[in-house]
Amino acid sequence: MGTGSITLRNDPRVTKVGRLLRITKINELPQIINVLKGDMSIVGPRPLVDKTFNAYSVSVQEVIYNSRPGITGIGSIVFRDEEQLISNANMLPEDYYAQFIAPYKGALELWYQDNKSISTDLKLIFLTVWVIISPQSVLPYKMLKNMPQRSF
Repeated sequence: MGTGSITLRNDPRVTKVGRLLRITKINELPQIINVLKGDMSIVGPRPLVDKTFNAYSVSVQEVIYNSRPGITGIGSIVFRDEEQLISNANMLPEDYYAQFIAPYKGALELWYQDNKSISTDLKLIFLTVWVIISPQSVLPYKMLKNMPQRSF
């Protein structure tokens, strides 16, 4: 049922309530407990399952593996529409993720590590809220000027 570890738009495994929780990101709130325990940070690379983690290059895997995972991050903001992109792809979801999403998300995670600061984290927290309200916004590209550009 579904595509395994990749969730598509209108995935039959996601209930109506689950869809609302995912759209509003309320489903992420329990992770605050992990932040309080010190297992996660508010901003950082999102935790990944092996299948999506293995789609990254080894150099990106090392950076992600050695970073504290976050509730939100640059990849979550830029790929707010990831489910839709994968759903609209003319190839297997896993192939699309490996060929298009993982390389760009990897570049974004490397960018974040190079630009990590309180200022960047505050911008990313603001942008997380912003893209929930306005999912098609280009504000992340305006606020984070030296961020790698999306080519697809």
